[in-house]
Amino acid sequence: MIARTVLEWGSLPYGEGENQVPEWAADRVASVAKASTLGGEDGTRIVTLGRKELRVAQVVGVVAADGCTLEILPKIDFSHENDDPVNIGRIRRQLVHMLAVALDIEVASGSITTLGWQQENLLEILIGLFVRKLADLTRQGMPRRYVGCEDELPMLRGRLDVTRQFTVLAANVQKLACRYDALSPNIALNQIVKAAVLRLMRVARSQENQRYLRELAFTYAEIADVSVTSLPWHNVVLDRTNSGWHELIELAKLLLGDRFQTTSLGGGRGYSLLFEMNILFEEYIAKMLKRALRASGLTVHAQSGRLYCLEDMDTHARRFMTMPDILVARGPWLEMIIDTKWKRLIARIDDPKQGMSQADVYQMMAYGQVYGCERLLLLYPHHGGLGKAEGVIACHRVTGSNGMLMTATIDISARRGIVERLRDLYDQAGQQLARAT
Repeated sequence: MIARTVLEWGSLPYGEGENQVPEWAADRVASVAKASTLGGEDGTRIVTLGRKELRVAQVVGVVAADGCTLEILPKIDFSHENDDPVNIGRIRRQLVHMLAVALDIEVASGSITTLGWQQENLLEILIGLFVRKLADLTRQGMPRRYVGCEDELPMLRGRLDVTRQFTVLAANVQKLACRYDALSPNIALNQIVKAAVLRLMRVARSQENQRYLRELAFTYAEIADVSVTSLPWHNVVLDRTNSGWHELIELAKLLLGDRFQTTSLGGGRGYSLLFEMNILFEEYIAKMLKRALRASGLTVHAQSGRLYCLEDMDTHARRFMTMPDILVARGPWLEMIIDTKWKRLIARIDDPKQGMSQADVYQMMAYGQVYGCERLLLLYPHHGGLGKAEGVIACHRVTGSNGMLMTATIDISARRGIVERLRDLYDQAGQQLARAT
């Protein structure tokens, strides 16, 4: 089995070495990437086959084909030695943490902390997270609910189905057509969990995960098999009797959703579990900022607004809807617009823009105009190459207005204290604006 790990925007030369990838494996991985919805028409948004190397882009996750697996991890700045196994493990752990925050899942509880961050790839870690949580929950008892049943019984149970009794059973006086409610485990929640277990059995390669999955498949043997496309998500009921299953269902959505895809490749099959880092970074920051500002009277709204840039003079039809990443408001008043960018700013004397793109600036100016907000912030991930601490790094006045556009960074490699650091960043931005005005 060929298993390789590479950081986003990185590359692996062709070859048989530890830090290389055989050409046959690169071809198979590229075929799976091409079949993914995130890959674009030719899969190049995930991987590109060059003359001498396989190159990856900004989509992260796992792409696997027969006999080979490629793991793509984000560039999270733990140290300058990102290829070191310890740092690779840290990056995996932080990526799982970001996913957990976006999905409202608790990761650092119980046996979850024993996951093989350095030995296993991202998919195996997520499978391990799922099976361990599921095993812990099933030990407490499988969820059950009362479901409606119909049966032909020798004694009356529940209510008599009069119509069926005097038509279908008219000649069989020994049977009664009964309708009754019975406490059953064959409910939507358990059907979804079983579908996830069966799917993961086909793709998990870790012996420990396979052991868990075999035991869980036996536990769920009497639950009805439902295809992934027909799963009754809308029938799942989470209440005080089974509230602990919320995280498990969120994990099942992840592992059964459109981010996880299986692909037919001639005589074999491939699969991929992929994420766009710009979207994940945005979701992570929005969730953490909500926690940071919860006690301040401010509200944080992710992917909201939905105001239009233009309106037709004659028909009043609106055009070009906007959706800023994050809006921070105090009551009805909008205080700040934040747009997250999963890009690396640069620290070069000959580039005062620091890598900030013209399109990003134009976008923020449009937001300021449409939403009538003078406080604008572009937020980037921090890295050691900037030569300074995280926080606000530049403040600009928008020409011809009172609007201010700031750029700032946040270090997501330092998971501890990120709520407090985001609160400090927001306060720092407010102070910068106060000084500028």
